[in-house]
Amino acid sequence: MADPNSPDKDWGARTIKRFYRWFAEKMPTRAGMANNRYLKPIAHRFLRSDLWRFTRRSVPRGVALGLLTGFVVPLGGQTFVALFLALPIRANVPIAAVTTFITNPFTYPFWLAIANQLGRFVLRMDGITSGISGDGQVNGLVEWTTWIIREVGVTFFGFVLLGIIFGGIGYVISSFGWRWWTARKWKRRIEKLGLDRDFDGK
Repeated sequence: MADPNSPDKDWGARTIKRFYRWFAEKMPTRAGMANNRYLKPIAHRFLRSDLWRFTRRSVPRGVALGLLTGFVVPLGGQTFVALFLALPIRANVPIAAVTTFITNPFTYPFWLAIANQLGRFVLRMDGITSGISGDGQVNGLVEWTTWIIREVGVTFFGFVLLGIIFGGIGYVISSFGWRWWTARKWKRRIEKLGLDRDFDGK
């Protein structure tokens, strides 16, 4: 039987707390969006209370939207696109915004390589240029340009696949996670209510 005071449990608790602090720091606030000079003209659209509520429907939608946008939209524009798309699908705005950080300047090179390999695998492209002829600089330039365009297309296709895959997985996990968290929350309330009743009875 595992010791509840074991170092492994302490490490897990510290990890969860660190993640929660990071999440809280990155998560946008209604006041911050209202004062953002870029969003201020249309901020009233994102400040609707239903877009900031944490519900069993809005949270999974926000996770899926943020992951999809984080992969498909280039760096720098993911958050803004996620905010705009959150309106029609009624996704949770702060969740959609913070999950776009799955791609950032530090992780982007890694995901770039993964997307290229995934797109190449699905499209069955070897990724190796045909022999560049030595008939002149023009032929070489045309072949290199063709190769670059092909690689860009393959990589973008890979990013789309990553967005769909991670978005779907994120939706399913967050849906089950939300149900588990809600059930646990209600269980604690019931237990607390039972203890309070026992205390009052005594």
